[in-house]
Amino acid sequence: MTTVPDLRRSAASADSVLEGLDPEQRQVATTLDGPVCVLAGAGTGKTRAITHRIAYGVHSGAYVPNRVLAVTFTARAAGEMRTRLRDLGVAGVQARTFHAAALRQLQFFWPQAIGGTLPNLAEHKAPLVADACNRLRLQSDRARVRDLAAEVEWTKVMLVDADDYVAAATRAGRGEPGGLDLATVARLVRTYEEVKTDRAVIDFEDVLLLTAGILDERPEVAATVRQQYRHFVVDEYQDVSPLQQRLLDLWLGEREDLCVVGDASQTIYSFAGATPEHLLDFPRRHPGATVVRLVRDYRSTPEVVGLANSVLSMATGRHARARLELIAQRPSGPAPTFTAYDDDVAEAAGVAARIAAEVRAGRSAKDVAVLFRTNGQSQALESALADAGVGYVVRGGERFFSRKEVRDAVVLLRGATRAALPGHDLGAETRAVLTSAGWAERAPSAAGSVRERWESLQALVVLADELAATRPGAQLADLVEELTERASAQHAPTVDGVTLASFHAAKGLEWDVVHLVGVSEGLLPISFAETPDEVEEERRLLYVGVTRAREAVHISWANARTPGGRASRKPSRFLDNLRPETAGGAAARGRAASSRAARRSGPVLCRVCGASLTGAVERKLGRCADCPSSYDEAVYERLREWRAGTSRAASVPAYVVFTDATLTAIAEAMPADTGALARIPGVGPAKLEKYGEEVLAVLTAG
Repeated sequence: MTTVPDLRRSAASADSVLEGLDPEQRQVATTLDGPVCVLAGAGTGKTRAITHRIAYGVHSGAYVPNRVLAVTFTARAAGEMRTRLRDLGVAGVQARTFHAAALRQLQFFWPQAIGGTLPNLAEHKAPLVADACNRLRLQSDRARVRDLAAEVEWTKVMLVDADDYVAAATRAGRGEPGGLDLATVARLVRTYEEVKTDRAVIDFEDVLLLTAGILDERPEVAATVRQQYRHFVVDEYQDVSPLQQRLLDLWLGEREDLCVVGDASQTIYSFAGATPEHLLDFPRRHPGATVVRLVRDYRSTPEVVGLANSVLSMATGRHARARLELIAQRPSGPAPTFTAYDDDVAEAAGVAARIAAEVRAGRSAKDVAVLFRTNGQSQALESALADAGVGYVVRGGERFFSRKEVRDAVVLLRGATRAALPGHDLGAETRAVLTSAGWAERAPSAAGSVRERWESLQALVVLADELAATRPGAQLADLVEELTERASAQHAPTVDGVTLASFHAAKGLEWDVVHLVGVSEGLLPISFAETPDEVEEERRLLYVGVTRAREAVHISWANARTPGGRASRKPSRFLDNLRPETAGGAAARGRAASSRAARRSGPVLCRVCGASLTGAVERKLGRCADCPSSYDEAVYERLREWRAGTSRAASVPAYVVFTDATLTAIAEAMPADTGALARIPGVGPAKLEKYGEEVLAVLTAG
């Protein structure tokens, strides 16, 4: 029986969970009944908010830990969530990826729902796709197999079967995957399923499909799962695919005990089936849902935040309407830099020299990252960093704990614990053991697999040193235990080297200093991004890259590919509003100033619904983007007609002239002169000079 003192201690523990949260985070933490939608900008503490929500629910008695399922997209993120919950005194909460949660349920229910043993899980699709190609007598080189494997995955996460593939792929603009026409790809998809059946295996998407199928067809199984899990939290909700949403709906049943967290401006995986529509439509699908916006950026300096806001300021489409204007909470730092180099080699050398100088000045190499659009850009950077004597780590390859050298090293360390004597220095013992596995004090000069092997072993050495520093007296057995726990959570240790990663691989990570290289037309946006939606996703990639930085961002591009080559490259169109030498630079500074002014003057409320307005456009309009507008439809249509004619005459897309959001703002504000027009978001000095008089003429034409 619970005593009164126990209740008091529980209340005190619950209240302590809320300490240090800002008002919006506290609202997330204390809104325990769903549905809840958290729109969380980069660096705004979303993981902190949702873990404290779970902890507050448990400590207050509203939640039973083992009846909470927190779902995210990477094993690393799930491991971080479990670690934070443990630090908050909460154990027993299930924090897993969609696949891990589904696989656990599938393994448990398969014998009773289907019978027999669950088929083996194929680790990779490539051999299965190659076999399917061979059966259809199609060429199966590595590039084609990779592209077709990605297309097979897309069909599954989008819930598209082979019979419907051609129509669905045509609507989605999938092109010619692997250089094949869509009808041939449809046959390949069908044959791929036959290959799996013949080999008695399933793939990763089948885990979700089969689990959803069992829950849908077996009411007693669905009832058991729903009895087990009462409260759901879904992180990175903008990346949910139709298949994952289908599984989530089946987990929930008719209940609404759901909290989702996401940011439409960080949707960068649509090619793999991710869609922010579930996030954007959440309030409509769940009437009465509590919507909380997290916009206080604790990660980055005002300069980085201002740059990030400016990157999205010219965005178009539905994502743009949902963007969150971040408000910096950290002290000022250095201004972003923009550098043009003669060629790719010069760019790599220049970036490496800059990093080397910072490392010599005391900056830790692991606090620096170099991000690029395609993996092929890393080779020049690897060579330049090696020449500069700077260690580096290439991110995005095989999982750390799946690497052979790591598995072998853990076996050696575990064996050494039997002979280890108490009181010995953990770092020295670890080095002695790993020397037999090929570790050395000095990093090898060679790149490639030799360097990667050393980096893996060096990460274990660094972890041993960190463990010894934080837990005096720790021994080899403690290190092995730590590695075992990290392996189960896929929580890899860090290496003291510069991180080289693609924009996609960098999502969810952060560093003090971030170099964004190759920011030129053809690379960002990538050359095959042709539609407005594809171009906008490339813009969001740049936004994700910028928001990885805590203190400084350095953006660069090369005018030519090779030394002595023709200088035919141009800086990315996304930089037109960012570089100080362009007119948009003044606009960006103006937007940053208005953001700071808004922060000083307090909240601005929507004149329609009374909600607090966070975005610059919303504050200027005086209403939420979703609230009814008050502009004259005839004026808006005249502006659209004028824009259409202007864009045709200039042979540019309409949004390059003015976005829909800017036209809406103009129609609502009805500026009488150029001064008033200049104060509208999206009307920078260059556009004011180019279109100002014409816009004012359109407004007075009625």
